[in-house]
Amino acid sequence: MMDWLRDNVWAAWLGIAVVLGLAELATLDFTLLMLAAGALAATGAAALFPGLLWLQIVVGLLTAAAMLGAIRPLLVRKIHHGVEMKTGSQHVIGRTGVVVKEIHPDSLGSIKLGGELWTARPFDDLTTIAPGTRVEVMQIDGATAVVYPVGLPLGHHQHESDRPDAHPTSDAKPDSDPPR
Repeated sequence: MMDWLRDNVWAAWLGIAVVLGLAELATLDFTLLMLAAGALAATGAAALFPGLLWLQIVVGLLTAAAMLGAIRPLLVRKIHHGVEMKTGSQHVIGRTGVVVKEIHPDSLGSIKLGGELWTARPFDDLTTIAPGTRVEVMQIDGATAVVYPVGLPLGHHQHESDRPDAHPTSDAKPDSDPPR
């Protein structure tokens, strides 16, 4: 057994690297992965210099230390501290849509959001939002988007007389700027 190990020390280093790599799958901390990289480097040193065990150990330790000091912090920061992924209906919070059916405090309306039609209600109990108004999704309540008009300060209540279509003029063209 010892003769085989002496002649095939590279296989022992490779075995250590595989065991450490598999153990990394259980921890996902990247520490054992960096040690496995050191063992792989020692495998290469053993293939090139089979009789110099001290050199294989030094190469393995230096590689593992370099990986732990330089590569692991980058990986940990990239993997564990990335942007939080929103799932389900929470991914629409903060997005804007357009009112399709009037939204009134007493009755639900609907908005078009990212090509989808959503049932919507106003963020406060006083705002009526006319069709065509751009709204921001403030929260999700079940399957209903809770929205507020974009550009309207919170606390300002849009009433019937505030709507742009409440005072039509005969000479005004749609989508035209008001005269100055």
